[in-house]
Amino acid sequence: MTTETSQKADGASATGSETLTITDNRTGRTYEIPIETRRSAPPSLRKIKAGEDDFGLMTYDPAYMATASCRSAITFIDGDKGILEYRGYPIEQLAEKSTYLEVAYLLVHGNLPTQSELDEWTHLVTTHTFVHENVKEFMQGFRYDAHPMGMLLASVGALSTFYPEASRIKDERPATCR
Repeated sequence: MTTETSQKADGASATGSETLTITDNRTGRTYEIPIETRRSAPPSLRKIKAGEDDFGLMTYDPAYMATASCRSAITFIDGDKGILEYRGYPIEQLAEKSTYLEVAYLLVHGNLPTQSELDEWTHLVTTHTFVHENVKEFMQGFRYDAHPMGMLLASVGALSTFYPEASRIKDERPATCR
């Protein structure tokens, strides 16, 4: 491989063993695509073009069988082996030994709560479960035979108008701390 034909898809020279070498038979150019866990290769493939006006390569994965949708510290799934874990705990263990609120705490905070943390969490959740009276009126506005999925979709959208402070998703402090 020569230096004039070897380049990373982002334009820099590639080094190390954590790469994939791709030769474009249309142009004869060779690319080294980094293999990383924090960034996917498909954006790098877009740099592989037959000409300047070419859109670049894109991946195609029918049935989503070979594509990771995300990297998660919360959930691990291996469907072929029947494994589902939340924060490293097998779902069977959580289902048998933990309450709904304990698992919710685990998902949000990263660890199962102590008894005092669970008591505080339960109080916090319980005091914030009341729904605005107008939401009840909104729900009663649906026809008696309305499809439940349509009702759910409309109701979730409507909730954002009753609780506008909930849209501050980039604020690290919960809305209840203001």
